[in-house]
Amino acid sequence: MTPACKILKSQKIDYSIHEYEHDPQAKSFGLEAAEKLGLHVNEVFKTLLVTDDKTYYVAVLPVEYQLNLKKVATAVGAKKLHMADPKDAERLTGYLVGGISPVGQKKRLKTVIDVSAQQLTKMYVSGGKRGLDIGLAPQDLAKVLAAQFFDVIDE
Repeated sequence: MTPACKILKSQKIDYSIHEYEHDPQAKSFGLEAAEKLGLHVNEVFKTLLVTDDKTYYVAVLPVEYQLNLKKVATAVGAKKLHMADPKDAERLTGYLVGGISPVGQKKRLKTVIDVSAQQLTKMYVSGGKRGLDIGLAPQDLAKVLAAQFFDVIDE
């Protein structure tokens, strides 16, 4: 059981576990998850870390989209952001890239979830390791993370 699953269980949040055989050759972890789990790409979300070199933030967005750094900066009240170094992301979250869950990170970071999640009854995020996704209600994810919903994708 990953830290993400333990936290959801301890907070009595309803979630489902979805495992699949991760292909090390896969180019996109998120698209691989959607395909192998038979889910629509709008339901599967990736977790990305961004920084202004002082503070780190988490953005959760549908796997098929690119993150709009300006929109995230506005959402978190930062001037300018860039993608976090993968090694920093792993150190801060305690998870490996490709398996970074927004839930159960070593250090709780300010998190924004793309507004498109609010239209879903269930969204899927990494469960804390490659080949493991968890499905839960977007409102439950926002509650456990104290996250806000913002438009953060590049159209």
